[in-house]
Amino acid sequence: MKNRLCEMLEIEYPVVQGAMQWLSLPELAAAVSNAGGLGIITAATYPDKKALVNAIRQLKQLTSKPFAVNVSLFPRPSIKEQTQLYLEAILEESVPVVETSGRSPEEYLPVLKSAGIRTMHKVSTVKHAKKAQDIGVDIITVVGYECGGHPGLSDTTTMVKIREAAKQLQVPLIAGGGIVDGAGLAAALLLGADAVVMGTRFIASNECSIHQRFKERICDSEEADTVLAQQSIDNPVRILKNETALKILCMEDNGATLEELMRLISGQITRLCYEEGRVEDCAFPMGQAAALIHDILPVRDIILQTVKEASKILPKLAKEG
Repeated sequence: MKNRLCEMLEIEYPVVQGAMQWLSLPELAAAVSNAGGLGIITAATYPDKKALVNAIRQLKQLTSKPFAVNVSLFPRPSIKEQTQLYLEAILEESVPVVETSGRSPEEYLPVLKSAGIRTMHKVSTVKHAKKAQDIGVDIITVVGYECGGHPGLSDTTTMVKIREAAKQLQVPLIAGGGIVDGAGLAAALLLGADAVVMGTRFIASNECSIHQRFKERICDSEEADTVLAQQSIDNPVRILKNETALKILCMEDNGATLEELMRLISGQITRLCYEEGRVEDCAFPMGQAAALIHDILPVRDIILQTVKEASKILPKLAKEG
């Protein structure tokens, strides 16, 4: 399974853990990195520079393997100041890989590259993938319509986006959306990707800090158990179809403002629900591929099973071809 992305990131397997708000903590990221993938923690989970520094140091104590820090560039109050503080923490702690998402990371690339940090940028369209490559990003992640969280404004699937991106990009490509197992990894590699990113699959792991009820809900899901919310505010998010999701959709149909929607979609509400196991009371990002997840496993087992299954599929296809 070694390829150019594995060599660039110095990881064993082409499996990346998704950056999930409140959930991509040091324990989960370390488990992924220790199992041969690339673990990620999210900077936005931490309120300030000091808290992020402490998280990075905790992660370093848990693993000696490469890891990444995700820095969200989605517009929000004080984004410039907060991003600058996060970057200071990243530079001071010699983080090996930085993943950005949201708007263009162009203004931050020179300082990251001068520090020898590998850069990854997550996009939802091939057009933005090409732009990211043009400004010098090392690795591009493209997510499709199936993914949990933010799939972008396009309703194009992973299968189409990855195939087209692979034709147009020269830098390593990571595929996201609808991938939870070895068949998905094999499919992504055949489409031209160099690796996959999995979010929902790692939520249903022993090391994820979310309450057990959420993990069990993932395992009980069917393919139609997600909806796209927040389309009325041009920030679509794929979430579990629960009581809160239906309320959000109803409010949007009735012309609710962002301020009104925040009473249900606030990150602080979601965080509290994650801790208390209140599955019906929050907007829970979950991908369509939850329908393919039927067990809660240690991270190492998830990665090794994924790689083993893909390793069996690919030679078989080559032989039959």
